[in-house]
Amino acid sequence: MKNKLMLFAACALSLGLIAGCGSNNNNNAGSSASGSPSASPSGSAAASPSASAGGAAQEIKELKVSFVPSKDPDQIITATDPLKDLLKKQLATEGYNVDKVTIDVGTTYEAVGEALTAGTTDIGFIPGGTYVLYDDGADVILTATRAGLSNDSDNPKDWNDNKPTQPTDQQATYYRALVIAGPSKKGQELSAKVNNGEQLTWDDLNGANWAVMSTSSSAGYIYPTLWLQKNFDNKTIPDLSHVVTSDSYGSSFARLANGQVDVVVAYADARRDYEKQWTSDWSRSKSIWDETNVIGVTQGIYNDTISVSKKDPLMTDEFKKALQDAFIAIAQTDEGKKVIAVYSHEGYQPAKSSDYDGERQAQEVIKNAKK
Repeated sequence: MKNKLMLFAACALSLGLIAGCGSNNNNNAGSSASGSPSASPSGSAAASPSASAGGAAQEIKELKVSFVPSKDPDQIITATDPLKDLLKKQLATEGYNVDKVTIDVGTTYEAVGEALTAGTTDIGFIPGGTYVLYDDGADVILTATRAGLSNDSDNPKDWNDNKPTQPTDQQATYYRALVIAGPSKKGQELSAKVNNGEQLTWDDLNGANWAVMSTSSSAGYIYPTLWLQKNFDNKTIPDLSHVVTSDSYGSSFARLANGQVDVVVAYADARRDYEKQWTSDWSRSKSIWDETNVIGVTQGIYNDTISVSKKDPLMTDEFKKALQDAFIAIAQTDEGKKVIAVYSHEGYQPAKSSDYDGERQAQEVIKNAKK
């Protein structure tokens, strides 16, 4: 599950769940399963439902669903093909008879955002960053969920008092990034201060060696920068005196294990992913849980969205509620779980625009970084 404005920012915030991007200026979502472009206005917009007497089901001629190209488009098309019948069947129970569901994969993340804005697609599976860039024309209705963790406090000491972090049966709509100190002398000094209930200072952090990810990484750069800004007088990662950029989280933890760096930033369950390598590949005598501590916790990084077109007359409040209920129900079926697994989604919960305010702040971080 783990884990570019315009083009850069949309890719930057795809953190951990949806990755990869290209460039395209077309206002259409891309290629359909048949390979033909879906450039015509949404069929559902041309055939928006009208209530009929006696509570009869409303008729929808066509419903268009677009996916971002996080993987090979053919792979996505194949994996999501069962969604056509699943969605038709579930919407029928909500009082909507859909004659046809078409699925396409956008040539870029932006192409799907543009298609939602233009009304040439009805529904888009897009990352939070893409939604924020196109929220003038897109309306978020659902947030993808993932397995939650046994720790979720914004107090780093709580993570240290309740190690190791374990997955739970609870579904979460967001994940956090952590600032993690290692076994070096400086790392242990920072850990001791946090675990004694003392506040870290900018000098404490600036005196440490840090490993971060590229500027497009939500958990490995953007949200840790927001954490620094909030807690240390608008300081950011570029203000730190000793920073190295890693090419992977594994490289960061390898550096932490051998003492090359004192602090790393990573997604909240990263230590679970590198627990075995800590003692095997990196030859530490104690576990990663014994030798590392959390010294900072970011705000929640919200998961991917299912968004709909604001320009589509089909998208009444009633139909958006029907779509929410339909996708939530589909995600609870065995066949539906296989479909949404292509994006590492495990389920869905209703969403609202303000859930993605953190993403909006992150967009500003990227804009400032580009100046």
